[in-house]
Amino acid sequence: MSIVELTELIVKSLVADEDSVSVKAFDTEENEISIEIVVSEEEAGALIGKGGKTINSIRTILQASSYLKDNKKIKVNITSM
Repeated sequence: MSIVELTELIVKSLVADEDSVSVKAFDTEENEISIEIVVSEEEAGALIGKGGKTINSIRTILQASSYLKDNKKIKVNITSM
């Protein structure tokens, strides 16, 4: 499972409207991947969580997965439409 597929799986399980989710990955540097999550404004709060706990947990899971596969640093950004 790729890092984008894993991100989509996690994010879609947390939001009410799965069709509003879009996930893209970009190689920003040699050893870094930037993941862009686009959701509706209503869903952004559910992804961030109280005090940012949910998004920090998502980042931790994605970083652990990356270390097991290709050992790249993961950056996650949420954009609302």
